[in-house]
Amino acid sequence: MAFESLGEKLQSVFKNLRSRGKVSETDVKEAMREVKLALLEADVNFKVVKEFVARVSEKAVGEAVLESLTPGQQIIKIVNDELTELMGATQSRISFSSKPPTVIMLVGLQGAGKTTTCGKLAAAVRKQFDKRPLLAACDIYRPAAIKQLEVVGGQLNIPVFAMGDQKDPVDIAKAAVEHARKHGNDPVLIDTAGRLHINEELMGELANIKEAVRPNEILLVVDAMTGQDAVNVSQSFNEQLGIDGVILTKLDGDARGGAALSVRHITGKPIKYAGMGEKLSDLEPFYPDRMASRILGMGDVLTLIDKAQEAFDEKQAAQLEKKLATQQFNFNDFLDQLQQLKKMGPLDQVLGMLPGINKQALNGASLDSRQLATPEAIILSMTPKERENPAIMNASRKQRIANGAGVRVQDVNALLKQFEQMKQMMKQFSGHKGKKKGKRRMPFGFMP
Repeated sequence: MAFESLGEKLQSVFKNLRSRGKVSETDVKEAMREVKLALLEADVNFKVVKEFVARVSEKAVGEAVLESLTPGQQIIKIVNDELTELMGATQSRISFSSKPPTVIMLVGLQGAGKTTTCGKLAAAVRKQFDKRPLLAACDIYRPAAIKQLEVVGGQLNIPVFAMGDQKDPVDIAKAAVEHARKHGNDPVLIDTAGRLHINEELMGELANIKEAVRPNEILLVVDAMTGQDAVNVSQSFNEQLGIDGVILTKLDGDARGGAALSVRHITGKPIKYAGMGEKLSDLEPFYPDRMASRILGMGDVLTLIDKAQEAFDEKQAAQLEKKLATQQFNFNDFLDQLQQLKKMGPLDQVLGMLPGINKQALNGASLDSRQLATPEAIILSMTPKERENPAIMNASRKQRIANGAGVRVQDVNALLKQFEQMKQMMKQFSGHKGKKKGKRRMPFGFMP
């Protein structure tokens, strides 16, 4: 995950500050020197680092901080606020046209993941804003680029407008917008051609498409793993074409995070989305405050809640709550919970969003959604009667279930014990919750 190394180093610096009852100006200077080195190692732009450290130092050596009873906490808050400001302060949304269709141009160099991101963004917009997007295939140069977009569109059930690779990209873009206008599609997402390097030919074609369709948004797709190159590319595209925002891809990889911390400051343009995985659903709105919180080890509970609400069905949650109240919770319900938990993504990412989780401990653990396959296999090996009434389990039934699931009888016993413990916990949760009327239902209450 991006920022992992940076986060660990910053957390180590602040752990030292927090352990001291009093903090002197010398302590702050030493801490800021370590922060500066950590940011430079994360490939953050030197100019950005210099200005960031200067702002934090100025606020951290103030009398109100140094004389505070919790100076370490005060300095962490200053760093958190400055990191948030550095990445854009607030989440920047896509600007939709009052007269549909909204036109969104995706631009970038080859290899940044532009075509796949085009499909991901269309899916995100459809879900987030209840839109009917259209993908436009305007990359006529890269072999199979059109086919790739059509495959992505087919997987997402989103229409793709294409005219082959013999037409001018400007004409394709204009025809796509007209098609969307006639068929009620909004927005139109234009997948433009990239190059290995920025050149006059590329910029000329993009400028012509921009002139022809007058896009509401020009979003630059950059690979977070390219570090300072991503910042330089962003600066060049912004100066020559004029962009409205950035989508960072591969932020879930081993990127050092420098691009995310530099691009907004250097270009003045916000990061609007971040690619957090290879699935077509792995594109998240970029929240500067949440990202700053992740970097400083304070978790990201809001994104975790968003993921849970997407994965967990409200109707099922209400039915389950009713079952708990009447003591009717069974293995069918347990199986539903396991399957919905898997939708939230890799378990290490989910746990990494919880405050206070030791990231180094997670690194040593084998955390994979496939670990949920064993209890799932055991439950699926039960008969409908056994799932509804686990009390009927005897030795022969357990042996049959173990054989069917390819596990030991001990594993079946362990799951039965876990199920009973969970049932008791949920019974207490349900009874406690009933006393608090009007409280918003949260999916976490039913997670195994």
